[in-house]
Amino acid sequence: MTAPATPWLPAAPLAPDELARLRRRAIFDCCKWDPQVEDGAALADAPLVLRAGAWRELAALAELLAAETLAAEEELVGRPELHAALGLPPAWWGGGRGAAAAELAHAGRRPPVSAARLIRFDFHHTRDGWRISEANTDVPGGLNEASGIARLVASHYPGAEPVGDTAGLYARALVASGRPSPHVALVHATAYTDDRQVMTYLARRLEELGASATLASPANLQWRGGRAHIAADWRSGPVDLVMRFFPAEWLPNLPRACGWSAFFHGAITPMSNPATALLTQSKRFPLVWSALRTPLPTWRALLPETRDPRDVPWRDAARGDDWVLKPALGRVGEDIAMRGVTGEKEWRTLAREARRHPRDWVAQRRFEATPLENACGVPVYPCVGVYTVGTQVAGAYGRLAPKPLIDWRAQDVAVLAAA
Repeated sequence: MTAPATPWLPAAPLAPDELARLRRRAIFDCCKWDPQVEDGAALADAPLVLRAGAWRELAALAELLAAETLAAEEELVGRPELHAALGLPPAWWGGGRGAAAAELAHAGRRPPVSAARLIRFDFHHTRDGWRISEANTDVPGGLNEASGIARLVASHYPGAEPVGDTAGLYARALVASGRPSPHVALVHATAYTDDRQVMTYLARRLEELGASATLASPANLQWRGGRAHIAADWRSGPVDLVMRFFPAEWLPNLPRACGWSAFFHGAITPMSNPATALLTQSKRFPLVWSALRTPLPTWRALLPETRDPRDVPWRDAARGDDWVLKPALGRVGEDIAMRGVTGEKEWRTLAREARRHPRDWVAQRRFEATPLENACGVPVYPCVGVYTVGTQVAGAYGRLAPKPLIDWRAQDVAVLAAA
């Protein structure tokens, strides 16, 4: 994991007219419908260009992490005695009697048929080499940025190329896991534009391969003997494959009549990703490592020390800066408390929640990410989200932030590698 002083190569920003054309094509060709975040552009004006050796290292690490994650998850599905330690929503746990807890417990007996498993590992460069802050093993987004937008940006930078085509490889894997010309249900939270754009882009890529795709909510599915059917005004009939882009912890909020338990167990229709992915999605996953038979050497080497908040001095004024508080099921950097980076008012609010509900949080030892200077000489902090499909690396998606905390305000940035 030894890294050079910097894994990045310089890349000049696009000229204003080139950037304007790129953003228009991102909207219409790549379904990037949210090109603005508050008062700033959602897309960076220059790519992250990795040295070829740095990308090879990241790809190799991601494939090791994927293999370990899938093995650990398979074990966890059959270890319901460990589920309570993972910080799943309190409503799930009535002494283990909650409805969703029961579905997870049953998953060990009849797990869903899994197909084309998609994961994203978020890497940060430090003076000690690469570290990961988390993995999105449940519903990783960013497919349009990682594929279509990266290709658009690469056309402006001779000598650099996209590090993969995540959406294309994922679509091929989905099609290969079903019958010829399969009907794929792209199940997502239909009220969210950022989710809809990812599903619309993936539908296009599936249709290029001869599949048919239906965009739907979980409530539009009916499960009959473990087989999925679409029951909606715009389409009805059996489904050959279900692609879930609806967070697993939200499923129990749906009416039982829509059959959401099939995402946890009993589904015969192949599914990507099964809801049992929540077991490794939880930031409290490291707290059960010592109880697992599955070895996790790459996870242990790359993830900073992670503890229950009650076990570390994060409230100590002298030593608290060493720890970052994270909600167990947080996403897109939401509600992360990093002293000196998070605003003071927000820090107090999040710290109060962590004190009151420590089993819903983790404390992660802070690492010092190495900043990258942009064209204006201003330091920014990059994050490279590396995707795997199964255990094969598929591409990457980048984020840039003006502070060492990558959240929803961070810019999307194409990740390229030296050719």
